[in-house]
Amino acid sequence: MNRPTLVISLDFELHWGRFDKVSIQNRETYYRTAREVVPKLLSLFNQYEVEVTWATVGMLMAENVEEWEHYSPTLRPIYKNTKLSAYDWFNASSKNNSCLFAPELVHNIIDTPGQELASHTFSHYYTMENGHEDRAFREDLMASKRIAQEKFGKKLSSLVFPRNQYNAESIKLAGALGFSALRTNPGDWFWKDPEKGELLKKIWRTSDSILSLGKRTSYQFDNKVLSSPVLIPSSRFLRPFNPKLARFNQLKINRIKDEITTAAKNDEVYHIWWHPHNHGHYPDQSLNEVKQILEHFSSCRDQYGMQSRSMEGIAHSLIPSQ
Repeated sequence: MNRPTLVISLDFELHWGRFDKVSIQNRETYYRTAREVVPKLLSLFNQYEVEVTWATVGMLMAENVEEWEHYSPTLRPIYKNTKLSAYDWFNASSKNNSCLFAPELVHNIIDTPGQELASHTFSHYYTMENGHEDRAFREDLMASKRIAQEKFGKKLSSLVFPRNQYNAESIKLAGALGFSALRTNPGDWFWKDPEKGELLKKIWRTSDSILSLGKRTSYQFDNKVLSSPVLIPSSRFLRPFNPKLARFNQLKINRIKDEITTAAKNDEVYHIWWHPHNHGHYPDQSLNEVKQILEHFSSCRDQYGMQSRSMEGIAHSLIPSQ
């Protein structure tokens, strides 16, 4: 690519991305706020003419339990740790639709210019957990594609692996199913093997949002060796606003802005990501942080010719036949 580029990808999950971490009980207000933030994010992206990839859990696209059952695949993951299965959890939990299903927000995404509907698998599938089988992962991805195509008329071409778990086989399988763009992790040691959940790596990843502890976050593609699927490394996770962190919130944003400037000056790609539900707490402050980032990108677009591209847009520009 011969122009500096900002890529934004969002992991759109609601409680499907957290069912194995936190209880759904008493989370209605949190998710209601998160749902209200989505149209405001879309308005900001439209205002600043920014393309964004919304990697959406397929289960979230369903209207209700009946539709969830209709699109769920017959072959499902059998993890050694059964708490990791969205199916087992859902069948044993209270069916709180407001925390789980949001097809109207998917329509909002599709109706907003520049927004790409992508896959975050159907069931927030984990490819590096004990019990994972390629056959089940294949069926999961096919279910994700099916609900997007049949319900929304959209062909999914980009994929974000839940919990950033992937290996060579899962990448190959996704490519065989027609996914042309995949988000991968930074090359730093503290981003390797995230499924192991090592405390030291978590501390390093958090600290790196303020201090420079890792490698350069922006990069260039080697056009001569690219093939489908295109692997698009992430640069930075936008950590949620936290009032307890006081001035560190602004230091975090300043670091992102500095990294965007570096990418703009050097004709590089900068890829930022987060979860829309991260804005479920302190939505006004969180949206202000996003606005600061978009305003800075707009300045870099004017000064350095920086462009905005979705993951799908990156793949199309690098692999013209896509």
